[in-house]
Amino acid sequence: MKTIFCVLALTGFVFGQYTSPPAQTKADAGGKSITITYHAPSMHGRKIFGGLVPFGKVWRAGANEATALHTEADLQIKNLSVPKGDYTLFVLPEQNGWQLIVNKQTKQWGLEYHQDRDLGRVPMDMSKSASPIETFKITLTANKLEMAWENTIASVPIVVK
Repeated sequence: MKTIFCVLALTGFVFGQYTSPPAQTKADAGGKSITITYHAPSMHGRKIFGGLVPFGKVWRAGANEATALHTEADLQIKNLSVPKGDYTLFVLPEQNGWQLIVNKQTKQWGLEYHQDRDLGRVPMDMSKSASPIETFKITLTANKLEMAWENTIASVPIVVK
């Protein structure tokens, strides 16, 4: 009798569990909730931006399922008006800057992206971290959304309307 072990790395599962754990960040503003749900991959010694995450290609801003934004309030993200509701967040990383993409399609696998469903795009403010950030992290406050991984920190201001 043979025992067969199978690891489905392409789908993000290892024996029924995700290799990148689920994560969530939440902010409350004026009694309204804003939530971002994503999966948090780790570097594991890999080059991330310009390597695992290529420049010039839309990225799901995490791993596994697409990164989800739920807002109970109308938002202003830089010059983009985002009505309350559900959205998917993507990022377009480039060597000289990133764009945050707010997309109206929801509940899709993270690699499924349709530009014609974009609500809009905004440039992100870029900075470098003082030390490497092993695990991808999204932080949300009542006035800022921040993504940090490897040696990169990208952020955008948020205003609750």
